[in-house]
Amino acid sequence: MDSTYLKRIIKTIGKENVITEYEDRICYSYDGTFQRGIPEVVVFPGNTGEVAEIIKLANIEHIPVSPRGAGTGLSGGSIPEAHGIALVLTRMNKIKEISKEDLMAVVEPGVITGHFHQEIEKMGMFYPPDPASLKTCTMGGNVAENAGGPRAFKYGVTKDYVLGLEVVTPTGEIMRTGGRTVKNVTGYDLTRLLTGSEGTLGIITEITVRLLPKPKDKKTALVYFDQLKDAAKTVTSIIYEGVIPATIELMDRVTINCVEKYTKQGLPLDVEAILLMEVDGSPAQVAEDIQIIEDVCKRNNCRNTEIASAYEERERLWKARRAVSSAIVQLKPTKISEDATVPRSKIPEMVKSLKEIGTKYQLHLPVFGHAGDGNLHPNILADKNDHDEMERVEKAVGEIFQAALALGGTLSGEHGIGIMKKPYLQWELGEVGLNYLRAIKKAVDPNNILNPGKIF
Repeated sequence: MDSTYLKRIIKTIGKENVITEYEDRICYSYDGTFQRGIPEVVVFPGNTGEVAEIIKLANIEHIPVSPRGAGTGLSGGSIPEAHGIALVLTRMNKIKEISKEDLMAVVEPGVITGHFHQEIEKMGMFYPPDPASLKTCTMGGNVAENAGGPRAFKYGVTKDYVLGLEVVTPTGEIMRTGGRTVKNVTGYDLTRLLTGSEGTLGIITEITVRLLPKPKDKKTALVYFDQLKDAAKTVTSIIYEGVIPATIELMDRVTINCVEKYTKQGLPLDVEAILLMEVDGSPAQVAEDIQIIEDVCKRNNCRNTEIASAYEERERLWKARRAVSSAIVQLKPTKISEDATVPRSKIPEMVKSLKEIGTKYQLHLPVFGHAGDGNLHPNILADKNDHDEMERVEKAVGEIFQAALALGGTLSGEHGIGIMKKPYLQWELGEVGLNYLRAIKKAVDPNNILNPGKIF
């Protein structure tokens, strides 16, 4: 990187907000995957004007820029693969407005998602998207990756709540999309286009989201099954009965054993599956729904059901699910977290295929995830230093995607494409679809400076 350009960056945002030391830059070279890319410089802008100035200069000098939040992504979307600048937006962390009258809020991209949840719930409101990393991930990263979470089954994903954005374009101009209204059909839906664009089309500097009234009541059920197929069948049976839980989470035997070893909370080790379900709404509706769920579980040969209403008891039941990501790496150090998603009715077939793939390639392949919306998380556990094992991993990943697509599913339900899934994107979109995406990217970012090497 030209020293003159670096001096201009320092002049724009201050020396204290620029990192050039090699050891410090390593901290911004990775995310939740095993991929790496060390940036030449790390910058921390404090406002939209500073972001625009950095991008304007980068575009003139053809310097690649990789926008980044907390680095919790699971597809390599924020990794500075092309080196250049890591543009870290965590300083821009203000909640600018919360409106109970309009049921909306305005935030900067560096706001921690979990903190945002706490603030709006104090006011009796509710923001449904709840990725597993919500205690550390940022709202900007959630928008860039179109994050989901356990509540997506009932409430949808991030794109269903983004009303408007302030964005710095790849040429350094400032643009606003959408607005503060629930309805907006003015021109192309640029807000939706940018949500999930993984930092390739613009830098998000402000987000307007819609909110919901906080549900009046909740109940949580933890259900044990001796057969995984019975748990998978239960998911579709509950939906068939007309009940839409806020969450339906699945854990298989491998996952359960890892979690119990990690948390020691007394989970049975001889069951093949656990379903964790939560219903919310009015007290009458919650009582009716939880009774139907209990009845359906019994009809599908569950071993036991625990029901919790009080906050502390519900949190106890959720403890196992929240510990999964930390617990499963006991098996092997490298975790490849996939999120191939299928129609809900195809969950039993997808679970069967995943088990067969794990056996075929002799890999640890625990299965858990958001069974309610078909968004399973098959995690392959391996050692990236074992070349033979990683070759088997690559073949297994390809077969997982083939199985999902064959069942009418998709490569990714919520993690994005990033680096990890781009070799397979044409399988789903076809050559015409892939070229259409490339044409959009080329039109708005002719010098290819924003997050190059991602998606395509």
